[in-house]
Amino acid sequence: MLNLKKLIAPQPLPFDYDEWLQKPFKERVIMLCRAWAVQGYGAPVAVYTFYLLKIALYIAAWLYFCSFSTALGSYHTIQAWWFQPEALCKAVAWSMLFESLGMGCGSGPLTARYFPPFGAVFHFLRPGTIKMPLFPKVIKNDKRNIVDVLLYVAFIIFLVRALVSHAVTPEILLPIIILLPVLSFIDKTIFLSARGEHYYIVLICFLFPQDAIPAIKIVWLAIWFWAATSKLNRHFPSVITVMVSNSALLRIQWLRKLIYKNYPEDLRPGKFAKFLAHSGTVVEYTFPLLLLFGDGGTITIIALTIMFIFHLYITSSVPMAVPLEWNFIMVYGAFVLFWKHAGVWAFDIHSIILAIILFFSLVVLPVLGNLFPKWFSFLVSMRYYAGNWAYSIWLFKNGKEEKLDDHITKCTSTVFKQLGLFYDDRTSNSLLSRVIAFRAMHLHGRILQKLLPSMVDNIDDYIWRDGEVVAGVVLGWNFGDGHLHDEQLLQSIQKRCNYESGELRCLFVEAQPMFNTCIAWRIVDAKDGELLNGKSCVKDLEELQPWC
Repeated sequence: MLNLKKLIAPQPLPFDYDEWLQKPFKERVIMLCRAWAVQGYGAPVAVYTFYLLKIALYIAAWLYFCSFSTALGSYHTIQAWWFQPEALCKAVAWSMLFESLGMGCGSGPLTARYFPPFGAVFHFLRPGTIKMPLFPKVIKNDKRNIVDVLLYVAFIIFLVRALVSHAVTPEILLPIIILLPVLSFIDKTIFLSARGEHYYIVLICFLFPQDAIPAIKIVWLAIWFWAATSKLNRHFPSVITVMVSNSALLRIQWLRKLIYKNYPEDLRPGKFAKFLAHSGTVVEYTFPLLLLFGDGGTITIIALTIMFIFHLYITSSVPMAVPLEWNFIMVYGAFVLFWKHAGVWAFDIHSIILAIILFFSLVVLPVLGNLFPKWFSFLVSMRYYAGNWAYSIWLFKNGKEEKLDDHITKCTSTVFKQLGLFYDDRTSNSLLSRVIAFRAMHLHGRILQKLLPSMVDNIDDYIWRDGEVVAGVVLGWNFGDGHLHDEQLLQSIQKRCNYESGELRCLFVEAQPMFNTCIAWRIVDAKDGELLNGKSCVKDLEELQPWC
């Protein structure tokens, strides 16, 4: 008989929990970081089963939607149609719907979403929930109303209409193209959750049938190029250590220890981690170039093989942001674009309007986003999983986190209460404590221990919550974008919860701008506003341990 309790039980911390609780905060962090190095998040088997089933649902639904198209067919004849542009279009539209419902990136336990595992759709459909206007000085209302809900419903309906249509024509796509910017102006969370920086641009390309294939090729190439470029920093080796230590497949402890300089004393990235980081960046630059100039022959086959292995490695690692379906469509799209349509030159675009849109979306915005990351989402900047993101830490005075449940309209409880549906308090605390190690072990997380004394007098009087966890609860969606849980969200929460001085303190850390050596940070009190700000040199952080 299947033991359900054992199936959902996370890996226990490799030390005595009660003794750990009695130690000073710094020692607790040291022990957590050492535990992460060999265990990662310690997720149970059921978590990975959940994500595998979700991927199966994603693929099965795409096959179902393709069966509506007269130019395609059922899974029985998939070999005859799966490389057709119509199939790719339905894959993109379905991916946008999948993400807009909150079922893709940022879903499930690995993003601190336990129940319900998909939050966005419930949040966006509920009047009274918090929304994040793109320009809060223009739209000052942060409370979702019935008009916001109806616009979101219309967006979902038009996506479904495209998926069940006999042919996805420009006329069918146009309402989607119009609605998403309107929704994004009202609530930028919706654009980010829909992965608009990718899927929205591709759907625009399908408005120009003659230019669709070459234009979408440029989108794919731009994603790989900027993703590789974003890894040309000092942050990425630390991402490799965190990612390998949390890999779902690489559970060999001696291999996990090997990526650090000297486990357990020195948890900075070792030579092997730096080799993996830099070689991975070279690979991410190389195969897109080979695909660009390939003609469907040997070069293309080699490039597609490398690309497949590259994305398979990312997917099999089940990274904490869980962009699994996104990696699937990147692989599928690459075969459609660069294998089936290898003879189409990527820059053979006839429409001046489309060329301008692509230049603005794939060149101007990423350049500005890398130079001025404070003003742009890391998604729009295409700085994917490079370790150089804005983030935040929220410290709630003991017992004051409950105000989020008491005063804010949302679709789920705080994460500790969600965990309480499955685990006892001891296990729940253990899981949430691991998030501290996750953040601290990234390079930009090493400033935390130096700044914490400036935030509060006694850290033991506070509950530590990563901003990602707060956004997931209060906004219904989270995916690594620190600008979703910065001062804008804090002001919305304070308006509803009315925290007193010292009851909620936040640290907001920005990403490192390109060609700049420092990262900026701010310490803010929910009631009193900004208390302190400054900058930290990234090079200096490399000399520190996660707990220094």
